[in-house]
Amino acid sequence: MASQGRGGACNGAAAVALLIGLLVMSAAPLAEAARYTVGDNGGWRFYAEGYTVGDNGGWRFYAEGWAKGKTFRAGDVLEFKYNGAVHDVAAVDPAAYRSCTVPRGVRKMRSGHDKVTLRKGTHYFICTEPGHCKAGMKLAVRAI
Repeated sequence: MASQGRGGACNGAAAVALLIGLLVMSAAPLAEAARYTVGDNGGWRFYAEGYTVGDNGGWRFYAEGWAKGKTFRAGDVLEFKYNGAVHDVAAVDPAAYRSCTVPRGVRKMRSGHDKVTLRKGTHYFICTEPGHCKAGMKLAVRAI
């Protein structure tokens, strides 16, 4: 009668199953949040009468089109780059976005390099400086 040594066939099968499990897990793509710079390399800029107000890292008027064709997911980070001396960014509700009004008590980001992590749903952002939102310095993005 043959004797089994330590580990035996049972432990060998468990080791093979563990190895296969690890290989399957390592082959699966990892979910990772994306980072977006609003306005891409040009940032968020304000165009008026053919000249740029702010610096090259600013965000731009007519930013609404920037989000078209992009798929945002919960956890993604939007990075707003702009000249904080002349612009800001505020997250607002849909009514404030449509009417370009600044609700009382809204938190304004003014660093010129603000990051916002998206939750699932639609997010609305405007520049609260007078006239900027109405000139198109606003952005709506939907995260799935």
